[in-house]
Amino acid sequence: MEERILGRTGRPVSIVGLGTWQLGADWGAVSETEALAVLDAAVDSGVSFFDTADVYGDGRSEQIIGQFLAANPGTEVFVATKMGRREAQNPANFRLAKFREWTDRSRRNLGVDRLDLVQLHCPPTPVFLLDTVYDALDALVAEGVMANYGVSVETCEEALAAIARPGTASVQIILNAFRLKPLEQVLPAAREAGVGIIARVPLASGLLSGRYTPTTEFAPDDHRTFNRDGSHFDVGETFAGVDFSTGVRAAEELATYVPEGLTPAQAAIAWVTQQDGVTSVIPGARSIAQAQSNAAAGLTGPLPAAYLDAVESIYEADIKNAVHDRW
Repeated sequence: MEERILGRTGRPVSIVGLGTWQLGADWGAVSETEALAVLDAAVDSGVSFFDTADVYGDGRSEQIIGQFLAANPGTEVFVATKMGRREAQNPANFRLAKFREWTDRSRRNLGVDRLDLVQLHCPPTPVFLLDTVYDALDALVAEGVMANYGVSVETCEEALAAIARPGTASVQIILNAFRLKPLEQVLPAAREAGVGIIARVPLASGLLSGRYTPTTEFAPDDHRTFNRDGSHFDVGETFAGVDFSTGVRAAEELATYVPEGLTPAQAAIAWVTQQDGVTSVIPGARSIAQAQSNAAAGLTGPLPAAYLDAVESIYEADIKNAVHDRW
């Protein structure tokens, strides 16, 4: 699979990575055996980038990745984790002492001395503007606790604030056929600054797989059930903030433009990889088949103009008014 340099890390990563929220929690039950099999399948399919967080299953996702790394010494996988959402979202908590505590826990979970990349995990907006936050992150890089730092953001404005900081290696942001706003300013700014872009939620929580109907139900412990109103975390993380019924109809229409030989999910993932400025896209997977299918999207050629045009027209007609100005 093609690899690209992840911004200021200087490290190559596969253009399709693996998001591991599903292996921790909030997507229904996944056993440890199943989770390790997903990691194996992803790497065997050319994936060299895992994204996790200390809050996924309260460390379970990190621990499973740590087991995989221990069992596969020498495997060249770049692991990005995230910190900051295990405690109250008070800007005062984003300080050096807390960063030490959080990164020490992630290092234990992953079984490593130095973390490849640590991202602030969608903290309160004021955090992105605090000099003390970036000074603390710089200090941990200098000490060797982590090799690089980046941010995961909810809004384009937060992304632009982080990109302006010289130590920011990468920005993780929601980007998919239902969330086009980052194409306007964030990706150009990242390209100019040499900052990597990690695109998350590429399938809009599965909507863009084309497998759902208006009556599809999800498990009670799946965020697609309990977070549709944004009562647990930002509603933009669930179905990319799109009303479920609207998203199902829009996804059905887009699926009619998918080129032969690709699934709707593969086309949606490939679309993200082909946006200028994207380093890697991180779809999640709960099974070996999903991991293999997602990785295969990184091998496809340029998408046809009809599909690209359909993404724009469907977004303008059905999605933009509801999401564009929110994030």
